[in-house]
Amino acid sequence: MTLVKTSLLNGIAVIVRMLTLLGINKILAIYVGPTGYAALGQFQNAVQMITTFASGAINTGVTKYTAEHYQDKSRQHKVWRTAGTIALSGSLFTATLVIVFNRQLAGWFLRDESLGSVFIWFALTLVLFVFNTLLLAILNGKKEIQRYVVANIAGSFFALVVTTFLSVQLGLYGALVSLAVYQSLTFFVTLMLTYNASWFRISYLFGGVDRETAKNLARYAMMALTSAACVPLSHILIRDHLGESFGWEAAGYWEAMWRLSSAYLTLVTTTLSVYFLPKLSELKDRSAIKREIIQGYRIILPVAAGCGLIIYFLRDTIIHVLFSSDFLPMETLFAWQMAGDTLKIGAWILAYLMLGKAMVKLFISSEIVFAAMFYGLTVEFTRLFGLEGVAMAHFANYFLYWGIMAFFITRSLKNKSVQKGICDA
Repeated sequence: MTLVKTSLLNGIAVIVRMLTLLGINKILAIYVGPTGYAALGQFQNAVQMITTFASGAINTGVTKYTAEHYQDKSRQHKVWRTAGTIALSGSLFTATLVIVFNRQLAGWFLRDESLGSVFIWFALTLVLFVFNTLLLAILNGKKEIQRYVVANIAGSFFALVVTTFLSVQLGLYGALVSLAVYQSLTFFVTLMLTYNASWFRISYLFGGVDRETAKNLARYAMMALTSAACVPLSHILIRDHLGESFGWEAAGYWEAMWRLSSAYLTLVTTTLSVYFLPKLSELKDRSAIKREIIQGYRIILPVAAGCGLIIYFLRDTIIHVLFSSDFLPMETLFAWQMAGDTLKIGAWILAYLMLGKAMVKLFISSEIVFAAMFYGLTVEFTRLFGLEGVAMAHFANYFLYWGIMAFFITRSLKNKSVQKGICDA
């Protein structure tokens, strides 16, 4: 499967997802407004952190080792059984904690303990949520792109239908509940698609935990847990800072800007995860790895830059069509945000080699440093330049991140251990 073919196949799901995300943004803009956007962002970051901890943070490792052992079915089954057992125990334990502490979680993330029932809804469907992501990781590792695409389209459909219905009926509360449950509903579609594959059995997901496999997955768990803690936490702190400094509507403008970036970059980021991660996991030869990275820069980076440029010039129209006139103040964020998004993709092309080759120390240290730096730059830049400073901080952070990635990845490629896939730079 080539990069171009993977991109085209995955593009079907991505286009559907982009359209549904943009449709959801419009619904949310009408029914929850800028302040509601800020609350949704806080809850979404909470969901990201909780689900990562609940799953044992092993999904990236599942994709990596499923792809790496593509000729050894018994080793693949060990990976799946170990991951499935960890996911089941972790999700049940975490769901119990979320139910017990639902009011405290609502108070901390949403600043309103009366919204604790939203976390209960989330906890009740958490097992399905976790196993949906596990099955998607397996499909990705097996390079079952068609099934992966259909599963993602189903997820986009459920997101649009559930979010629209609940937001219209219940406003902000309904939007929060939809965010809590829609990905869990997709589990049944993903399970059916995986179950119909000749290489899969339900029994492959459960059984004894293989110690060596668990040890390998733990390296990815360390990376995923770090990312799950640092990135959402930095966003939560940034929203709190914006809300306290400029009002919660301003925090909503930034959340809307971030959601727009996520929507249009979906094509690029999903191609990286669907193609680059399995591909880089397989490759052992240094020159082959370099060729894949160069190919990524030739194809992916110009697409990201071109999309960002188009969005910048159409920013007024986009705000009116995709959001509402209430969001017009976010116009000041577009220039720096679009430029920062391009740098972000340039850096991520290199960063995926860290995941593909399990460069644990480099990944963990970079996640911590640059998440903290994003918050620190935001505080300083917003003090100097107002709300626009949060987008300037995004640009500056990824400018520095790309430079650091280029330095360390270039150095690592000169190390023979990269070829063995055990680099711990």
